[in-house]
Amino acid sequence: MKPVQTDEKRRSETLIVIRCQLGERDAFRDLVETWQRPLAGFVSRMCDDPAAVDDIVQTIWLKVVRGLPRLRDPAGFPAWIFSIARRCAVDRYRHHDPIEPLDEVEDAAFDDLDARLDAGEIAGAVAGLPPAEREVVELHYLIDLSIADVARVVGVPEGTVKSRLSRARRMLAPPLTHLSGIEPDDESHEE
Repeated sequence: MKPVQTDEKRRSETLIVIRCQLGERDAFRDLVETWQRPLAGFVSRMCDDPAAVDDIVQTIWLKVVRGLPRLRDPAGFPAWIFSIARRCAVDRYRHHDPIEPLDEVEDAAFDDLDARLDAGEIAGAVAGLPPAEREVVELHYLIDLSIADVARVVGVPEGTVKSRLSRARRMLAPPLTHLSGIEPDDESHEE
């Protein structure tokens, strides 16, 4: 199993947050460079309107600018910003057009199947998951948040996140196995 994040990467991200809290302008640029793409990807998988994605991401950054000085735990920044992103997307859904969660998946989601599957095939399989499972798959495997951080973002206990991930893996196994061309009992059932 791959590590969720390296300690060095986590420390570097935390340091950027602390520098922002201290008022360094260059640090905010570094923060945006680090998190803009993951945020935009997360929001775009929840909303099929590119203009809405840009609006939501801009709203997220405004909330970050306003709330960052009050963030007590800089190491908790990833969970904090994705909690903001989730709330902004849900608010958009409630007040505007419907949001379609997780309609595509990045190649990095399932590294071991990359040679046999393309992102579109994986996206189709993930799109078939119920919304609660799609959301935790997105946050844990694509955004690379820890189980604890996913629990904070989604607002459920860690055990619930683990259950949803387990259920998602069981649900994804048949379609991904079929698409990859690997049959579960290939070695034992030769014809």
